[in-house]
Amino acid sequence: MRLPNSAQTSQPWRIHALTRDFRLEDVWALPTPGERDDFPRLVRLLAAWDPAASRSAAVRGLFAIRGKVGDVLGWDERGAGLDASAETVRDRLPGDLRDGPTGPTPEALPFTPLYLTDDEWAGEVANRTVHGVLHFGWVPAPEGGHRGQMAIYVKRNGLLGAAYMAAIAPFRHLLVYPQATRELGRRWDAERLSDRAP
Repeated sequence: MRLPNSAQTSQPWRIHALTRDFRLEDVWALPTPGERDDFPRLVRLLAAWDPAASRSAAVRGLFAIRGKVGDVLGWDERGAGLDASAETVRDRLPGDLRDGPTGPTPEALPFTPLYLTDDEWAGEVANRTVHGVLHFGWVPAPEGGHRGQMAIYVKRNGLLGAAYMAAIAPFRHLLVYPQATRELGRRWDAERLSDRAP
């Protein structure tokens, strides 16, 4: 379920100080009910997610199209998004986060992990269209316990980046994020059930 940006900005997280010049694009509640110490499980499941193996044909197709277009137009070539003069978010990390754990590297998504705490995990991606940060947090749930929350921060790279973000907005909001979060919820529930099995 999509949430107002205040659901993210009201949390006392470290990501706020690192993304002041980024735009907070989206905040989503994740269907991952759990206990206070279940955040490492969420991080592990997120890092293992592969859109090419999604149960949703729409998600598989959209990621395949984006990959092909990126290849043809050179959007994702090494160094395409961040050159020697650009500051990565990793350069901004305070010492305790820079020297601390980063968490797992996603297997199928182009994000480089930045840091991992007890209730936050963030990763960075840069290409010719955008410089983005994907943030996951672990928040108290209104019905009790905790759940995951996802936020996307973006800096557009010029007119190309602005046009790209406008073009993909309906696909993100109507197809990709709803399908991906439902799929995550199914995987979360299946793993919890298997843990309880005798």
